[in-house]
Amino acid sequence: MEIRAAALLFGFFLDFLFGDPRWLYHPIRLIGSAISAVEKGIRAVFPKTPRGERAGGILLILLIGSGSFALPFFVLKMLYGWSQTAGFLLESFLCYQLTAARGLKDESMKVYRELTEGSLAGARKAVSMIVGRDTKELTQTGVIKAAVETVAENTSDGVVAPLFYMSLGGVPLMFLYKAINTMDSMVGYKNEKYLNFGRYPAKLDDLANYIPARLSAWFMIAACIFTGNDVLAARQIYRRDRRNHKSPNAAHTEAVTAGALHIRLAGNAWYFGELYEKPTIGDDLRPPEPEDIKRANGLMYGCSLLAAAVFGFILMCIGWKF
Repeated sequence: MEIRAAALLFGFFLDFLFGDPRWLYHPIRLIGSAISAVEKGIRAVFPKTPRGERAGGILLILLIGSGSFALPFFVLKMLYGWSQTAGFLLESFLCYQLTAARGLKDESMKVYRELTEGSLAGARKAVSMIVGRDTKELTQTGVIKAAVETVAENTSDGVVAPLFYMSLGGVPLMFLYKAINTMDSMVGYKNEKYLNFGRYPAKLDDLANYIPARLSAWFMIAACIFTGNDVLAARQIYRRDRRNHKSPNAAHTEAVTAGALHIRLAGNAWYFGELYEKPTIGDDLRPPEPEDIKRANGLMYGCSLLAAAVFGFILMCIGWKF
């Protein structure tokens, strides 16, 4: 097997087993620190006008993007030149660090456990750790929907998209994708501070996720076959509701999940004390229940396993070299 295909599969397997180790400094934190530092420097120099802020956002993309690709590229190039085994181990480890299937499952299952133990307050606190919306007033149904939606959406940008980019360009391209994704999460807000500065990072994130979101949806539909979910309803709701979101990508896996589980997701939500009116996804065939969090995780893992197998095969065929 081509060594980088083996690194992808081994890294995915490590994440499956262990998830993110709490004691280890995560690469995303390093990228986040770099984004904060570069943003601060850019804002100190560029004019505080809409045009100046948009130009600053473009420079942020160039600096963070080039650095996020170049650093792992040259480190791995040198390491592979010294030892194929050492290069394989580092690339596997970095793939493991940048894949979030186990972490997504672990965090969402904390919500499930609080609900099954009868603690709505505990469930609200647990779900607040994985969503951006206000959670203090959420009903049990609202908590369940928030957890399921998070699992569904992050199946794409937390698992499938990183593996997709690794299959095309190894860990360096995987790092570049995660840098784009992190920039969007930090500066891609449509508020006064980031409306102009974060415009192009947000648009770049939409572009980077365009293909992975759609691949994720179809992997998830296929996963319904061996996870015991309704594949026909998943496909039907996907085709009908995949555009029911302001983001061009977010509703794809949510629509599949809603159809597969026969529940309604999305709808209005509160963010930072302000109500945002959002369309619903799926049909209200039954009320969401805590078990739906487990079912969503099953779909996420089924989708992720299919993606890892397909992308590992692609990488083996391409034989991408440093």
